Amino acid sequence: MFKKILIANRGEIACRVIKTARKMGIKTVAVYSDADRNALHVKMADEAVHIGPPPAAQSYIVIDKIMDAIRQTGAEAVHPGYGFLSERRDFAAALEKEGVVFIGPPSPAIEAMGDKITSKKLAKEAGVSTVPGYMGLIADAEEAVKISGEIGYPVMIKASAGGGGKGMRIAWNESEVAEGFQSSKNEAASSFGDDRIFIEKFVTQPRHIEIQVLADKHGNCVYLHERECSIQRRNQKVIEEAPSPFLDEATRKAMGEQACALARAVGYTSAGTVEFIVDGNRNFYFLEMNTRLQVEHPVTELITGVDLVEQMIRVAAGEKLPFAQKDLKITGWAMESRLYAEDPYRNFLPSIGRLTRYRPPVEGPTDRGGIVRNDTGVFEGGEISMFYDPMIAKLCTWGKDRAHAIEEMRLALDTFEVEGIGHNLPFVGAVMDHPRFVSGNITTAFIAEEYPDGFQGATLDEATLRRVAAAAAAMNRVAEIRRTRISGTMDNHTRRVGDDWVVSLDGQAFPVTIKADHDGSSVQFDDGSVLRVESDWTPGQPLARVTVGGTPMAIKVGKIPMGFRMRLRGADLKVLVQSPRQKDLSALMLEKAPPDTSKYLLCPMPGLVVKISVEAGQEVQEGQALATVEAMKMENILKAERKGVVKAIKATAGASLKVDDVIMEFE
Repeated sequence: MFKKILIANRGEIACRVIKTARKMGIKTVAVYSDADRNALHVKMADEAVHIGPPPAAQSYIVIDKIMDAIRQTGAEAVHPGYGFLSERRDFAAALEKEGVVFIGPPSPAIEAMGDKITSKKLAKEAGVSTVPGYMGLIADAEEAVKISGEIGYPVMIKASAGGGGKGMRIAWNESEVAEGFQSSKNEAASSFGDDRIFIEKFVTQPRHIEIQVLADKHGNCVYLHERECSIQRRNQKVIEEAPSPFLDEATRKAMGEQACALARAVGYTSAGTVEFIVDGNRNFYFLEMNTRLQVEHPVTELITGVDLVEQMIRVAAGEKLPFAQKDLKITGWAMESRLYAEDPYRNFLPSIGRLTRYRPPVEGPTDRGGIVRNDTGVFEGGEISMFYDPMIAKLCTWGKDRAHAIEEMRLALDTFEVEGIGHNLPFVGAVMDHPRFVSGNITTAFIAEEYPDGFQGATLDEATLRRVAAAAAAMNRVAEIRRTRISGTMDNHTRRVGDDWVVSLDGQAFPVTIKADHDGSSVQFDDGSVLRVESDWTPGQPLARVTVGGTPMAIKVGKIPMGFRMRLRGADLKVLVQSPRQKDLSALMLEKAPPDTSKYLLCPMPGLVVKISVEAGQEVQEGQALATVEAMKMENILKAERKGVVKAIKATAGASLKVDDVIMEFE
C-alpha cells in the first residue's frame, strides 16, 4: 500500500479523498493556487505545494506543475478527483512515465472512453444503442449549423472533453447553434484545455440514469447499481438519488451488465460511471462514460456500504476487489443535494464572497433512524472564488426508503445555515416538497417545466403557514418579554406583554391568542383551533428548532421591524407579529418604491466582461446579444429585453464587475 498520495484537485473532492487516505493510514499532499492558499483541503493535508495563479489553466490543469509537486514531495500515487486533469490521457501517461501510480484507469482506457466522440464510436461498434449525432470534428459555426439541420432540432452541442455541464448548450434553431457553438468552444478550452465540439440529437423528456462500475487489475468488474440524476439545471446535476425510482430489477441488471461489458472491452480498471438516457418505456441509450469518480458517488456509498475512494486506492495498489456482484445489495435510499454559490432568485447566477456564516447540519445517525452526510471544501469565514466551480457542499441523507430519505433531507436543508453569499438552499428545499418530485415522476426537463419563469421561492401549504404563524407568535412573545427586561424600563413600572396578536405572512393575517406555561405556548386561532408550540429558541439565535402541533420544524430566523424573516422549506417569508392596534395602523403606512433601472444593462453576477457586442448609438432588437460575462467557468450572454438605442457603454472587455454594476445605458 502507498505511504503518500498527492491529490491533484481542490475543494470538497480533495477533502473527501484526504478523509479516506487518513483512515487508511496514508499521508496526503495537497496542491493549491493563490486563491486557495487558505482553503480547507490545504489545511487538512499533511503537506501542501503551491502551483500558481488562480485561473485553473495556469495552475490545476498544468501537468508540469503537478509533476513538480510530486517530485518535491515524493508522492507514490496521484488521485485526480473529478474535473481538471482527471480524464486527461496525457496526465495519466506522464505519471506512468515518471513511475507514479495514477489512482484511476489506465491511459488507453481514458483515451478510449473519456473522450465522448471516441467512446460513442466504440459503444456503437460494440452494439450498444447510442443517441443519433455527428461524432466528427466540427470546424466552425457554419458547419455546426449544417450538421444540426441534418440531425434535426433540438440538438445538444457538447465539449468532447467536457463534464459538469461545461461546454454544453441545447440549441432549438440555427441562430442558437451559431451562438452556442463558439461559447461551448470557449468554455471547453478554458475548463479542459480542449476545444473540440460534437453535436447530437437532444432527446426530449429523458431520464438521466447512470451505472457505477468498479474493476480491478485481475479481471473482476462489478456494478454498484444506479443513480438517478434527472434533476438538472443548465445540464448540471442538482439533486441525485440512489437507486432510481423508475428502474425495475430487469432493467437495472441489463444496464449494469452492459456497463461492465463496455468497461471490460476497453480494459478498464478503477471506479467509473456509464451514463445512459432512459425513455418512458425504459429503453436506455449509452450517453458517455466518465473515467473518474463522480461528484455524486456518496449516494452509491450510502446504499451499498462501499467506500469507492478506498477501493480506487486499493485497485491502484494492485489489490483484488473484496466482493463479487452477488454481494452488492441495495440497502435503503440515499439523496444528494448540491449546494451551489448561486442566487436562485436571480436566475441561478453565480455569487461570490465571504461565508460569514457556514453551519452544516450535524453529520451521522439522526434520531429519526436516518443518516446525514455533508461533503464540503469550505469553512465559515472562507472565501468563495470566481475562478472555480460554484459548488460549496454536497448534502446527503439516507433513509430506509425514498420517503424517509426525502424527509431527512428536508430537515437537513432547513438546519443548514449559510450567510454572506447567494446560494441555492431555498431551491433544493422547494424541490424536496414538490409533488412531482415526491412522486418520482421526473425527467431532465423537470426544472424547465416546473419553474419556467425562474425560481421565486416556494409557496407553503395552509397547514405549514399556520404552523409558522404559531411559531412566530410564540417566539415573538419570548422576544417581547426579554425586551421589557433589558431596555426602556422605568422604576416601579413593568411593561405588560399582551396575549392577543395578529400574525401576517404570505398575504394572510392570523389573529391569535397565546397562553404560555413553563413548557411552551398554546396558540389559539380565531377559528378556535389550537397549536401547541415547544421550543428552546432564545432571541438572537439564527436557527429555531421548534415543534408545532407535534411536527418538528427547523426555521432560519432574522429580525425585521415588528417581526421576523423566516426561511424554511424553500420559502423566504416576511412575518409580522403585531398587536391588533399596530396592525390597524400599519395599513396606513406607504411602501417605498424601488428605483427604476430599466434604462441600464446591469451585470447580473460578479464576473469578467469577455465581450461587448454593440456600440454607443447602435439600435438593438429584442433578443440581440449585448455583452458576454464569464463567471465560475461559464459564459453568460446578456441579451436585450426589448428594442432600443444604446446611449453609452460603461464597461470594457476585460473589466471585472460586481453585481449590478452598469455595463451600458440606453436612450
